Amino acid sequence: MKKKVWIVVANRAVARLFQASQPTGPLEELEAFIHPEGRLQEGDLVTDRPGRTFDSVGAGRHAEDPDTAATVSEANHFAIELSRFLQKAGAERKFDALVLVAAPAFLGILRERLDVSTRERVILEVDKNLVQHGPAEIRGHLPERLYSILGA
Repeated sequence: MKKKVWIVVANRAVARLFQASQPTGPLEELEAFIHPEGRLQEGDLVTDRPGRTFDSVGAGRHAEDPDTAATVSEANHFAIELSRFLQKAGAERKFDALVLVAAPAFLGILRERLDVSTRERVILEVDKNLVQHGPAEIRGHLPERLYSILGA
């Protein structure tokens, strides 16, 4: 039986989905996901200035820091969207194994959002932002015999 390996290449604003049909062959791009809010800077996402608070001692005042930066919040939203897509595809047996290639900060967020069954199918993680690279260059960052990780 032929194994299907999906490769997700992502950052906080874009994700591209590839499939490896052969152990040493090229990558075939299947789908792309765009999260425009992920490209925005903190100031573009938050229109209000942070609240002000008084110091507990003395007459000083300072701005409060929000608990979660808006950019991190948007990255979380995108990671949830991707994880739901992967969970559904995994339940439909569309892939046997998964490779995650993502910008380091986003890789951690995405990993946390994956459900247990999808996380168990992850055979490799590469912490690089390769979203803007072509399939051949992305393939160059993966093991030569991709399926050998599966034992296939």
